[in-house]
Amino acid sequence: FGSSSEPRACNCIGVLPFRAAETMAPKKAAPSAEKVAKAVKGAVSRKVKKVRNNVHFFKPKTLMKRREPKYPRRSVESRQRMDKYRIIQCPVTTESAMKKIEEINTLVFLVDIKATKLNIKAAVKELYDVKCAKVNTLIRPDGKKKAYVHLTQDYDALDVANRIGII
Repeated sequence: FGSSSEPRACNCIGVLPFRAAETMAPKKAAPSAEKVAKAVKGAVSRKVKKVRNNVHFFKPKTLMKRREPKYPRRSVESRQRMDKYRIIQCPVTTESAMKKIEEINTLVFLVDIKATKLNIKAAVKELYDVKCAKVNTLIRPDGKKKAYVHLTQDYDALDVANRIGII
């Protein structure tokens, strides 16, 4: 054989000359052989089972991202349906209500059934410009809610009742 590195022509079909076969052999054989050798030399590692000391399984805590919606789910914000005029429907003008106005500085109103004490307090402040000390409510047997609005000592229930037109 000559010293040239070029493959020579051969009469055999499908058989490469000796030098050509060497050049086409894979070069990556050495690193994979090293890995296999390392694995054979080392001890056989078995997967260790996690010892569970509790009968309850807790789902692992993963990253919880805040929602960042691409568009608003509602196109228009809903308006507040409980305004001051719906909360306070009318003042009560019975004899017992008049007695409360005169003696214990308390106004009596019929209010919306869904109104809370805080709502009633705010509505009275807005409508009549008075400060409430406390509000007591009850639901009458006919299904209407009645509110006893006790005013602070700075305001007189008689004056407010005159302004409203009860007395």
